[in-house]
Amino acid sequence: MTGQERQYHIQCARGDVGEYVLLPGDPGRCESIAAHFDRAVLVASNREFTTYTGFIGDKKVSVTSTGIGGPSAVIALEELAALGAHTFIRIGTCGGIDERVRSGDNVIAVSAVRQEGTSREYAPVEYPATSDYKVLSALTGAASELSLPWHAGVVQCKDSFYGQHSPGRMPVSQELLYRWEAWKRLHVLASEMESAALFTAAAALGVRCGAVFHVIWNQERKAAGYEEPDSHDTEPAIRIACRAVQKLMEADGDGIQIR
Repeated sequence: MTGQERQYHIQCARGDVGEYVLLPGDPGRCESIAAHFDRAVLVASNREFTTYTGFIGDKKVSVTSTGIGGPSAVIALEELAALGAHTFIRIGTCGGIDERVRSGDNVIAVSAVRQEGTSREYAPVEYPATSDYKVLSALTGAASELSLPWHAGVVQCKDSFYGQHSPGRMPVSQELLYRWEAWKRLHVLASEMESAALFTAAAALGVRCGAVFHVIWNQERKAAGYEEPDSHDTEPAIRIACRAVQKLMEADGDGIQIR
């Protein structure tokens, strides 16, 4: 795999991508993210991995879709890092857990519950899945500058979408419901499917990673009787991520030392 000119899954070669990369799940979202770059071009599209590269200021930046879940997200991270990328921001969607989190808000992950399998290939279960603090600071600073509603804290990362939304029909329903109640009591902000794997793999690879999520709904608020429509406009989260990249570029200057 590593000896090939093009990375096997993302089908990109050295020089095709920037050192700063945004990571949405949906390939269909890449074009709208790339619209925030200057001189963006489609580089490659293979399986769930679509890549555009352009510029923010005078520095090259890319967006690569990862599909759903930790396994494919970390494949993209591995191959992009092999091409020289060192800073990653996951732009995703999530469902709120804590009742303070409303649909349409933005959640910035400080750390993630490792209720998934991919990160176990990179670190023992005791190792925390944590955002890089410089990326985290850039994200919270960007959200504040843009006057967008945001929360920062712990998110839950899992492998099964329907294990969350239909736990009662699962043979392991008692375990799923028990854990969900624990996350509520611990004020975990939201549930999503990639951050724990990305944070842990990034630490193992010696690169930086953070995440910002658009809140589509909050099932706990709906269960409590709050009336709020589902929100599918991810543009605010995209704006936060792009501004955070600008802030990181400004802080990094001409050089960066990750470790």
